[in-house]
Amino acid sequence: MGWLSLLVLLAATMLALVVLGVRRPLWSLVGAALMLGATGYALQGKPSVPFQPARPERTMGGDDPSLVALRDQLLGGRNSAEGAYMIAADAMQRAGEKRAAVQAVIGGLRRYKRSVLLWVGLGNVLASHDGRVSAPARLAFDQAYRLAPEHPGPPFFMGLAQVRIGEFAKARPYWARALALTPEGVSVRPQIAERLALLDAYLAQVEPSARP
Repeated sequence: MGWLSLLVLLAATMLALVVLGVRRPLWSLVGAALMLGATGYALQGKPSVPFQPARPERTMGGDDPSLVALRDQLLGGRNSAEGAYMIAADAMQRAGEKRAAVQAVIGGLRRYKRSVLLWVGLGNVLASHDGRVSAPARLAFDQAYRLAPEHPGPPFFMGLAQVRIGEFAKARPYWARALALTPEGVSVRPQIAERLALLDAYLAQVEPSARP
């Protein structure tokens, strides 16, 4: 299991610190680095799946399948005409063709100008293409907000884009809003709540001033 492998790695690292005689004042620095890696794994990965050896596949830039499923649950439309553009963009992302993924979503928006799914998707692929939450990516997310101001999807994925570039404190207000906008009993609420709790745990350890 992913969590077991992660715990073994953490334990081995701490043992190495003792064996190598690393001074205790440096332990907190090493611990922060480990916490950062574990947080990124927990927030973006799928730690509950069994361990599998790495395979030489071209999966550059592709979303974890659990995040694609969460996007489909939040925003719907995967079996619709507009959803077909996101399916194409997802495939291009997995192949490392980030520019083509952007073009695919833009092509969809030419036909479905008020699609929240496609505006959020455009924000995602632009952020992946640019390596940051660039001005075009932010504009795409903002348009999704304008179209659906009470929908949890746009703030959740804007927060995810911030997490991916290590801006954890900036991500928190977006995920908190996404959770607040998700009614009790909705199937995706536990997933959003879990990611927000993990983010809060990280911020409490590494960035105390960013705690809510």
